[in-house]
Amino acid sequence: MGLGGGGVLVIYLTLAAQMEQTTAQGVNLLLFIPCALLALIPYCRKKLICWKIALPAILFGLAGAFAGVWLSGVLDPSLLRKLFGGMLLLIGLRELFSRPKAKKSS
Repeated sequence: MGLGGGGVLVIYLTLAAQMEQTTAQGVNLLLFIPCALLALIPYCRKKLICWKIALPAILFGLAGAFAGVWLSGVLDPSLLRKLFGGMLLLIGLRELFSRPKAKKSS
């Protein structure tokens, strides 16, 4: 895995483009939707999606998204920026120090 382009985009929009953190995160999510839908098509065609697992994940993801939107409106923007930076730091450290999973032999 690693740091996705969305994390880099938010950093760019907030630092270089001087965009508010909440707006930058919204733009990032808005750009993610068409990419995710286009990626979903081949997986559906190949019947690689277990909908029994995917549908609850989608519902919880939507609930989490609405909770995140609400929180972003309630939290102080500087705190939101620090939380986002801390999250990126933790993810980066995890990626740096985690061992790659052994591939299954077939």
